[in-house]
Amino acid sequence: MAALWKRVLLPGTLLAPSARPPGWREATLGADLGGAVRVRFAPSPTGFLHLGGLRTALYNYLFAKKHQGSFILRLEDTDQTRLVPGAAENIEDMLEWAGIPPDESPRRGGPAGPYQQSQRLALYTQAAETLLKTGAAYRCFCSPQRLELLKREALRSHQTPRYDNRCRNLSQKQVAQRLAANPKPAIRFRLEAAAPAFEDLVHGWSRHEVVSVEGDPIILKSDGFPTYHLACVVDDHLMGISHVLRGSEWLSSTSKHLLLYQALGWQPPRFAHLPLLLNRDGSKLSKRQGDIFLEHFAAAGFLPDALLDIVTNCGSGFAENQMGRTLPELITQFDLTRITCHSALLDLQKLPEFNRLLERADLRLTQDVLNGELKRLSEGLQGTKHSIVMKLLRVALSGQLQGPPVAEMMVSLGLKEVQERIQKALSS
Repeated sequence: MAALWKRVLLPGTLLAPSARPPGWREATLGADLGGAVRVRFAPSPTGFLHLGGLRTALYNYLFAKKHQGSFILRLEDTDQTRLVPGAAENIEDMLEWAGIPPDESPRRGGPAGPYQQSQRLALYTQAAETLLKTGAAYRCFCSPQRLELLKREALRSHQTPRYDNRCRNLSQKQVAQRLAANPKPAIRFRLEAAAPAFEDLVHGWSRHEVVSVEGDPIILKSDGFPTYHLACVVDDHLMGISHVLRGSEWLSSTSKHLLLYQALGWQPPRFAHLPLLLNRDGSKLSKRQGDIFLEHFAAAGFLPDALLDIVTNCGSGFAENQMGRTLPELITQFDLTRITCHSALLDLQKLPEFNRLLERADLRLTQDVLNGELKRLSEGLQGTKHSIVMKLLRVALSGQLQGPPVAEMMVSLGLKEVQERIQKALSS
């Protein structure tokens, strides 16, 4: 009997379900997909990954995989004063836990690295120097105190604070004199040309006349770190990003970014600004809400697919809302042209319902996979009937000759208990 047990229950032959292909469906988005699709999720590690960030990352992932492209994680850590210890690692950990790992990232590496902005400072300095040489940028020697006074005066007059462009017309002699006293000034981008109109893939045609409402923006700070405006343009260009899918809060800055692309002589990517993900009452998701971080849901035992399911069901991007969709189904059904401008309202009280639905689906899937594997195991044992194999397993797992299906018992007992009971049977 022991010999038959060992013949049936060879190590490594159980609980090895066959891999399921994702089943992508190729789609098109006009003539924009002539080249390789490369998208990026670019959070700042000033906090751990929360549901709003997950949704942005997910939509980038779905778009990339639908078009057989690349999903890149880039950490925008240029604001060194606000970094949270462990946040960078948490962001990539949680993307992997959610089942949407990046193809290129600080951890995985890739051809366009490094993928952390604090390690790319020389690239931003080079771009700023190029803009200085062409006259598209200039050095600013204004002190933080002066800039703060400008801001206070504007607020006191009920006006939007803006830089008065004091340093943009300094002569070469004046610049040289100031450089002698302050060799590391900030660098500002000269806003002169009319902002170009652009077609956002969500909001349609748009233009923001930044020249009339803003002062010249800082693109490189005196400490050598770039601001968001320069860093995202340089990185998106050098990383070959084809489509930028980001939050709608950046829509008004896009005209400024297009002016930078124009000044640097680079072709910009296509833009799609995603609507906000809000609480059920319409209030903004806040990092101060302890229950919106992914590690909270992971610790509470929620399935990653349940989170992906609920954040896609509360918004747009699909022909219809449907509970219980798996990640391959989300990839197949995702349609960027169906994303609307309306904010998505997230009702977390429904999350347990989404979780239960997927738990039942996982249970059925696991039993089906196990039944298939057990049948293949029996077929590989010449001279041993499938019914004999099932009886042996049933006895090993329950001590009974009759009972529930073997696959059902395995799922109920769990992997560790199944292994212990089979090992006990083998040694008896």
